[in-house]
Amino acid sequence: MALAPIARVVLGSIAFVIFWVLAVFPAVPFLPIGRTAGSLLGAMLMVLFRVISPDQAYAAIDLPILGLLFGTMVVSVYLEKADMFKYLGKLLSWKSKGAWDLLCRICLISAVSSALFTNDTSCVVLTEFVLKIARQHNLPPHPFLLALASSANIGSAATPIGNPQNLVIALQSKLSFAEFLMGILPAMLVGVLVNALILLSMYWRLLSVHKDEENVATEVIAEEDVYSHRFSPATMSHSVNFNSQEWNCHLESVNVQNYPENTGKIQSPRNRASLSESESHTTPSTTQDSSSNSDASMEGINGMHSPTWQENSPSKTIEPRDSQFVDSWKKKYSLIMKWKRTLWKSCVYAVMSGMLVALLLGLNMSWTAITAALALVVLDFQDARPSLEKVSYSLLVFFCGMFITVDGFNKTGIPSAMWDFVEPYSRVDHASGIAVLALVVLFLSNLASNVPTVLLLGGRVAASAAAISKADEKKAWLILAWVSTVAGNLSLLGSAANLIVCEQARRAPNHAYTLTFWNHLKFGLPSTLIVTAIGLTLIK
Repeated sequence: MALAPIARVVLGSIAFVIFWVLAVFPAVPFLPIGRTAGSLLGAMLMVLFRVISPDQAYAAIDLPILGLLFGTMVVSVYLEKADMFKYLGKLLSWKSKGAWDLLCRICLISAVSSALFTNDTSCVVLTEFVLKIARQHNLPPHPFLLALASSANIGSAATPIGNPQNLVIALQSKLSFAEFLMGILPAMLVGVLVNALILLSMYWRLLSVHKDEENVATEVIAEEDVYSHRFSPATMSHSVNFNSQEWNCHLESVNVQNYPENTGKIQSPRNRASLSESESHTTPSTTQDSSSNSDASMEGINGMHSPTWQENSPSKTIEPRDSQFVDSWKKKYSLIMKWKRTLWKSCVYAVMSGMLVALLLGLNMSWTAITAALALVVLDFQDARPSLEKVSYSLLVFFCGMFITVDGFNKTGIPSAMWDFVEPYSRVDHASGIAVLALVVLFLSNLASNVPTVLLLGGRVAASAAAISKADEKKAWLILAWVSTVAGNLSLLGSAANLIVCEQARRAPNHAYTLTFWNHLKFGLPSTLIVTAIGLTLIK
């Protein structure tokens, strides 16, 4: 493709540079508007500068990618509500045998969860828990934070739903979920293993240092301390904790209504004893009114009706509700809610499994994810607005602006001219060509971020490989997916997952830790080069 007129090239380059600066450095002093607004600004400038027309701008937005991204985010919301990520967090500390075992376990769990739930989600969920475990065992946190972020990036390379650039590649290449998975899975598994070995070799001495037992933190990590990610809602609205303050307040209000002189005495077994003692002196008429009110209040608990245990006859004296009656209702209600929640969680996991099976069978990825998301909304059987509000719509808007901006930059002819220069040295049917292509993708992924790199180079790399053979075209797409994803490990700014881990760790209450750029780079540089090279030999 020839270069566009010089005015269009200059204006298109200015718009793209503005987008790039705001995407990589969203809080620049001269325009701290953030990534999402930066992508929209770049898209608007492409239209205002007449690099592309408004119709071309709308056509540049890839709706299947947005649909797949939206569907996977909604599924992640309901998986978190079903405690999936809490169970993953518990696996980190279950029967841990020391620092090395913990580090390897973080690498494995982070990689697998990222392949299924995206790397960003896994990092948001697990960072806080990793910090707590490191503190509990009196271990330095930064090897474990590096293990979490780097393994999340490597693991996400295995599936089309692991990260945004893989979504783009899977839909543009027409590769099925199974083809994508089988093409990169060997490289991912070996890459996670090699990455763990590099971490162990670099931090062996640091992890071997044991401090005095008296200095070891004794904090107990509760299940509720596994923090939910940005897409996640709070606790299930239809589950009730009978040890909660709300339940005690409810019982107290019933007690105040019926027994004003015993206000607050029904909150504990000790106070119930004094309540029973006072009840023995109650007059028949007061007793009858109290029992009537008690029945009404018990019938109002979530629509559950208590059995009729009195007659509305003014001549009949009925014993008041005692503590055993309340306790029995609490136990019955707790058991019912427990089974209802267990059944609901089983349905959520079944839908998730069905979605993965459908993807492996080659069904349309975008509509499969949306169908699974809507199935979970229906199964939840309540207003979906709180859950849908947890979806990162700013990310979807960012993608819309990025599609338009990158398409406008492509129309300037600059990416094509650059590829024409590199193409003769980047043929995927030679080892040297694969090495050159990997270095180009590695460099651009850290310079311009991995998703824009894929959008800029994907079609050109595939077209060049297709001229050789169909198998080489498929291999070129897989190489692009592998290198652009692992490239995120090179520096702290290389991927959103790294920044998420860094920011989550810095803001963690009571055990905050700052992961510096240089601490990440001295591990990320050798790890990225070694893991990328080994993985390239396994992609077929």
